[in-house]
Formats: sequence, structure tokens, C-alpha cells
Amino acid sequence: MSRYFVSPYLRKRLLLFLLAFFLLNVVISKPLWGVELSLKAASAILVDAHSGKILYEKDAHKILYPASMTKLMTLVLTMEALEAGKVRLDDVVTTSEHAASYRGSHIFLAPEEKLTLKELLLGIALASGNDAAVAVAEYVSGSHEAFVELMNKKAAELGMKNTHFVNANGLHDPEHYTTAADFALLGRYALRFPELLNICSVKHYRIRTETSRPFQYDNKNKLLWFYPGTDGFKTGWTEDAQYCFIGTCQKNNFRLVSVVMGVPVPKGHFAETKILFNYGFSQFSFKEFYQKNEVIGEVKVGKGKTDQVKVFPEEKVGITLPRGEDKGLSTEIELAPLVNAPLQKGEILGHISILKNGEILERTNLLTEEEVSKGSVWKMMKKVFCKVITG
Repeated sequence: MSRYFVSPYLRKRLLLFLLAFFLLNVVISKPLWGVELSLKAASAILVDAHSGKILYEKDAHKILYPASMTKLMTLVLTMEALEAGKVRLDDVVTTSEHAASYRGSHIFLAPEEKLTLKELLLGIALASGNDAAVAVAEYVSGSHEAFVELMNKKAAELGMKNTHFVNANGLHDPEHYTTAADFALLGRYALRFPELLNICSVKHYRIRTETSRPFQYDNKNKLLWFYPGTDGFKTGWTEDAQYCFIGTCQKNNFRLVSVVMGVPVPKGHFAETKILFNYGFSQFSFKEFYQKNEVIGEVKVGKGKTDQVKVFPEEKVGITLPRGEDKGLSTEIELAPLVNAPLQKGEILGHISILKNGEILERTNLLTEEEVSKGSVWKMMKKVFCKVITG
């Protein structure tokens, strides 16, 4: 018998090993955009938060009910009102009888009860309070109905083409619907507001501590405990919607936004989000070149109070690519040689491009760091005089 003889059993085991290695190499080492993940969700999507690039999707445009994921829009619009100075976190909000009447998931608001806006926002983000959401909606817009109009207007602005809201809390209504793809747009927009992430990432919060009605919010987003880097956003459940979750997670400066909808089993929305996050973080990476507020260069200014103005990127300069494909990247900066005053803060004076093998992959605007007003006649004469003297 030849000493190189391999038994049929060992040959079969070897072939199975080689096949498994091949499949692992194809599916994991060289992921395809069309890769299939084992998800029970009726609809799902995973996007790169920086660019909005879709890394995975499953029936992402299927129209479904969002349940309490709706409350993310309520939080976003309140953040906009805070940013505009229309409301403050320490404002005291008086609960209306209408808001107090909402049950289901609630924080037991009583008519005429007074809580700060921040306490109500935490009640929305952590405890998913239906009553808290309506109380905030009424405070921000004057009425629940006016706030819902604002919600639909914002959805249109963000390009949420298959979304329609009829309330601020997500209680079931046949005319209250959205898609995973639309909510991914909302999730990316929500990242503009650091305070929103701060609120969504709180695990526990107590209110009414000095009364006979103390109450503790416990965040329904259990990934805050079990998946490091998670800091948002919002869970949802109704009998018609089943289990839903819009999440976000950041690792090594690489942030993902995920949406799962119509998950049929309890806690399945967390398990499926973990699958999406694991896939995203294992298959892709983010290569960063410049921070959002990092000064890139200076542009000469004519006829201004100052002779030059600094420029910075409109957003973080970087790119998300499949792992192993980030070699050979470079950046190229294009700036205007000279601009005349007056200049407003945030004017576009150039671009910074990310290239690979001479091909532009991404381009980011470069903006003025501050406004530059027009110089006085005396300053202009002084400049001319200095040029004459120095030759």
C-alpha cells in the first residue's frame, strides 16, 4: 500500500474543510454588497453614518408601522427647537389633560403636573412615554396636531418619501407608517445633535424623588448594556408593528446606523441589530483624514479687515470601504487663490477630495471659519501705501 494513501473518511473531512474555508473567505474576507444575513425582520437596513452608504438591506422600502421608533422624530424636532433657542432643557412644562390621558407605555403624568423639558425628554427616550411625547409636542408647537404637521414637514425635507405620521408617540394607526430606509435617513440626521445622543444613552433616571410618586426610567434599549459603543436610539413595539429598533453604534471612529422592523420574537430586534453591527464592523472600516473643525488652510482676502481667512471641512473628511481596500488613498486640497470681502462665516472657498489611483471617491466642501467684513477706506489706502514703499 502506498504511504501516500488517504482514507475516504479523511478525504471527505479534508474536502469539507477546504469548502468551508473557501466559503468563509468569499463571504467574510471579501464581502459582497448583496450578502445575505440570517434575519427574521420583515425589513432591515444598515448604513454608514458618515456617507449614508448602504452596507446591507432587506426589503428596506417596505411600508410598515414604526411604533415607538416614531419618538425619535419627536426628539429630533425638540433638539431643533433647542438649537433655535425656542425652548430650553430647564423649562418647566405643565402637563395637559390631553397628554396625561395617554396610556400604554407611559410615565404616569397627571394633569397639571410640572416637569422640566429635560425630564420629559428622558421619559421619551428611556421609558418610551406616550404621555411624555404628547406633552413635549404640545409645548414645542402649541398643540399635538401642529407638532404632527411639523413631523411630516421634516420627513419631507429629509427625503422620507414613504413616511406619514399622525401622532408624536407611535400608537398604532393605519395612516401612521414608514420604511426602514426612511428611518435610516432620520437616524443619520439625529446624529447632528450631541444632546440627543447624551439623552438616549442614559441607562436609568429617577423623577419625583421628593414626592410620594417617585418613578424610575429604565432605558428600553438593552444594547446599551450588551453591545459596547451603542449610544442610541429608540425601540418600538405594538401588536401590528411587532418589534422594531433604530440603533446606532460607534467603534474606532466608525459609526453605523441600523433599522430593523417587523421582528416577530421578543428581544429579536436586539439580536438582529447585533447581527447587523457585527457584519458592519467586521467587513468595513472608516479611514479618517481630517476632523470637522480642523483648520485645513488659509485663503487670501482682498478689500477686507483681515488679509486672510482660515478654512475648515464642512464635515469630517474620511471614507468607509471594505476592509483591506483602504490602501493607496490620498487627499487633494483645492482653494480659491483670492476672494474679496465681505465674507460670511461658512462660505465655500474650496474642496478637499479623497482619491484612489487618481479617481475621486469623495469630496468635501471647505468653509470659511469666520466672517470677514469689508475694510475701511483708510485701511485700503494704508495697504496701497505699504505696497508702494516696499516696492
